[in-house]
Amino acid sequence: MLSQFIITGIEQAVLSAPGANAPEGIQVRIEQPANMEHGDYSTNIAMQLAKTLRKAPLHIAEQIKAQLEQNDSFTALIHSIQVVPPGFINFYIDWSAWAQMKFELPVIPSHKVVIEHTSINPNKSAHIGHLRNSCIGDTLVRLMRKIGYQVEVHNYIDDLGNQLADTVVGIQNISLSKEHLRFGDYCWDIYAAINKAYQDDPNLTEQRTKVLHALEEGNQNLSWMGLLVAERIVREHVEEMKQFGISYDLLVWESSIVREGFWESAFGLLKQTSLFHQETDGKLAGCWVLKQSSNDSADDQDTEHSIDKVLVRSNGILTYTAKDIAYHLWKYGLLPNDFVYKKFTDEVWTTGSHGKQQSFGKADIVINVIDYRQQYPQMMVKQALEGLGFTEEAEKLRHVSYGVVSLSPSAAAELGIDISDGKSSYAMSGRQGIGIKITELIDLMENVIEESRSDKNGLSSREIAIASIRYYLLRFALQTEVVFDLKQAAEISGNTGVYLLYSYARALSVLNKAQEKGALPVVPKQFPELEKAEHALLRHISTWKDALYTASKELTPSSLCNYAYDLASLFNNFYAACPILKAEGEALNFRVWLTSVYKDTLGEVLEVLGLPTPSRM
Repeated sequence: MLSQFIITGIEQAVLSAPGANAPEGIQVRIEQPANMEHGDYSTNIAMQLAKTLRKAPLHIAEQIKAQLEQNDSFTALIHSIQVVPPGFINFYIDWSAWAQMKFELPVIPSHKVVIEHTSINPNKSAHIGHLRNSCIGDTLVRLMRKIGYQVEVHNYIDDLGNQLADTVVGIQNISLSKEHLRFGDYCWDIYAAINKAYQDDPNLTEQRTKVLHALEEGNQNLSWMGLLVAERIVREHVEEMKQFGISYDLLVWESSIVREGFWESAFGLLKQTSLFHQETDGKLAGCWVLKQSSNDSADDQDTEHSIDKVLVRSNGILTYTAKDIAYHLWKYGLLPNDFVYKKFTDEVWTTGSHGKQQSFGKADIVINVIDYRQQYPQMMVKQALEGLGFTEEAEKLRHVSYGVVSLSPSAAAELGIDISDGKSSYAMSGRQGIGIKITELIDLMENVIEESRSDKNGLSSREIAIASIRYYLLRFALQTEVVFDLKQAAEISGNTGVYLLYSYARALSVLNKAQEKGALPVVPKQFPELEKAEHALLRHISTWKDALYTASKELTPSSLCNYAYDLASLFNNFYAACPILKAEGEALNFRVWLTSVYKDTLGEVLEVLGLPTPSRM
C-alpha cells in the first residue's frame, strides 16, 4: 500500500537520524492534507518526538528529511520533501513513477473467518430492518475475501424461539381469509394477529409454552408443524436475499444444536467453571446462570440484564444465549460434536438430523452481525469463552453492531400509518404488523425509479432499485439509526447508489468512444503537468487499497461508501473541468488512461459493496 510504503520509509529515517530515535510507543502517522499545495501526504512525527528528544521540531524534521533523501527507493517515488513550520514534513509524489509501481495489500495469514449474518426468525416475511443486517454482513464477506481471508458464511435459524412458537399458535387459533401471494406474508399477518389476541386472552400464552416444549423435544405434531413453517419461510428468505447478491454457505438450525448434543457438551464444560451455577432461591431459583463477574450474584437479579444471564430456565427450557454459547464453541472447533449436512439449495448446505460430513466451522476468527440490542448477549458469549479458558478465541470474536431501520414520514404514509403526530421517524413492529416487507420495498422502489427515468435502456429499473436499496442501507455509519426514505434512496445526485452507477457507466462510455478514436488506456511514460482536478482524482485513486485494508480492520462498510462517493464526485469534477475526448496528444492519452484507472477502481469498490457495474444506465 502507498501509505505503508511512506510510513516504512519515515520509520527507517527516524531510526537512522542522529539522535532522533523514536521512543517506544511512538507511531508514525501520515495524512493527506486537504490543501494539495501542502503535499500529497504529510506527517507530524517530528512534533511527536520533540518533547522526548528535547529538540526543536524543525530540527528533527530536517534530520528525518536528510535521511529520507538518501533512500533511493523512497526518492524514486517521492520527488520532493518539504519541511514547514512548526515541524510538518510534506511529501509530493511523482505520479509517473507511482503509475509504474504496483502496491499490494499486506499479506493476510491463512486464517478462516466465519461470518454470521441475516439470522432472521423463521416466522414471517423479512422486512427492511432484516435487510440492513444482510447487506452489512454480505459486504463484510466480500471485503474479507477481497483482502485474502478464507470466509465461511453462516445464517443461524432460530427454529426453537418464541417468534416461531407465536406463529404456530396463531395458525392454530387465528381465522384469516385474506389473500396472500406468499406464505411468509400470510404468517406476517398471523403473527401480528396472535400478539393482539394474547392481550385479549392471556390464556393463549400457555399454548406458546406448550409449543416451545414441543419444538425443543421434536417428533410431535406441533414440532413438525413448526419445522414445516420455518423451512418454508427460510426458503423465501434465501430467495429474497439472492436478489441482492447475498448468499450463504451454511444454514445452522438451532434445533440441531439442541438435538445433536451440542448443549450437553457445552453444559458439561460450563459446570466445571466457577462462573456457572444453579440458583437456589429468589426469582431465578432453579435457573442455571452465568455470572457476569466474580462479584456478580443473585442480588443482581433485578437488573435489566438479569434475564440474559440465565442459560437454562427453571422449567428446563434453554435460553437463546445458552444455545449461542454452544454454537460458538462449535464455530471454533472446541466441542467434540459436529453436525451432519445436506443440501438446502444447489449452493447452500444446512445442518440436520441426517446427511454427511463436511468441513464447516473450525474458525480462527468469528464475526457476528447482530443489531445493537443484542450487545449484552454477545458479551455473555465472549465471557463464557473467557471463563472456559478460551481467551484467544474470545479476543477474536467480533460483534458488528448496528442501529435499527425506521421509516421516514413519507415511507410510513405509503404504508397507511397515521403520521399526524408529526414524528421524524416511525419504528417498525412485527408484533403490530408495521413495516416494509422486502418484496414490497423492491416493488415500491422500482416504481419510483421507473417514473424518474428518461432512458429505459441499460439496467432494468428493478436492478437499479435493488442496488439503490442496498447502498442506502450501507452508507450510514453502523450505529446510526437509518430512517429509510424511498425518494431519497433513488436520487440521481448525492451520495446514492444511482449516482455511483451513473458515474461508472459514464466512464465506460468515455472509454468506448476513446477507443473509436484510437486512444487506448496505456500508462503514459511521462505525465503532463497535472490540472488540479486530475491531481485530486489521481490522489484519491491511490488510496483505494488503504481504504480497503482499513475497512477490513475496522469492519466498517460505510467507509467504503464514503470512499466510493468521493471517488465518483472527483471523477465527475474531472470530467467537467478537463475535456477528455476533445483533448489532444499527451493530454488525451493521459486523461483516457486516468479514466480507465478510475473505472477499474470504482468497479472494485462496487464489487465489494455488492453493486453492479453497468455498461449503460
